[in-house]
Amino acid sequence: MKTIGLIGGMSWESTVTYYQIINETIKNELGGLHSAKIILYSVDFAEIEAFQASGEWDKSAAVLTDAAQKLETAGADFIVVCTNTMHKVAPQIQAQIGIPIIHIADATAKELEKQNIKKVALLGTKYTMTQTFYTERITQKGIEVIIPNEKDAALINQVIYDELCLGIIKDESRNQVIQMIEQLKNRGAEGVILGCTEIGLLIKQNDTTLPVFDTTQIHAQAAALQAL
Repeated sequence: MKTIGLIGGMSWESTVTYYQIINETIKNELGGLHSAKIILYSVDFAEIEAFQASGEWDKSAAVLTDAAQKLETAGADFIVVCTNTMHKVAPQIQAQIGIPIIHIADATAKELEKQNIKKVALLGTKYTMTQTFYTERITQKGIEVIIPNEKDAALINQVIYDELCLGIIKDESRNQVIQMIEQLKNRGAEGVILGCTEIGLLIKQNDTTLPVFDTTQIHAQAAALQAL
């Protein structure tokens, strides 16, 4: 079994889910007392979020590259960055290490292809929804990506940072996001990507008739299977 290098803490709420899903997947595949070989480097999210807000992506890239290099030195066979948004700097990290990064958008695109999705809604931080570093890896597979209107995009971004990253789950916010998904369904979405690793804490498959693609679940399972 290969050793997984996790860069977590963005936020730690969803990193817990990564750890759980990876180990559950290994147990399901191997049975018995088997669990995953994992090295975790958990960053201070306040530092990363400040760099995001100020547009200092190179500084956040430096922090995560340092984490990745330490994981490689410690014996990790590949890297999993436990967040959607920070895949913006995945190319910079990859250039400074000798082991691969499992890209969350690529893993998600594979699942979309399996279900023959041609038009998908994307929910995430404002960075993930409006910048190309994420969506272009989906559209390269011939899949159209649509996002909420400006007002709803601001709302989901606020829910992520002010609630979900702090472990706050509100029914009101869940209902608002469900309404967003329905609007996106009316615009032709055949599925919805939960493109922030915290949104899966709020929205589940039984909240919508659209197929839900929880990137935390998809990414963590891909990591576990890669380890095998």
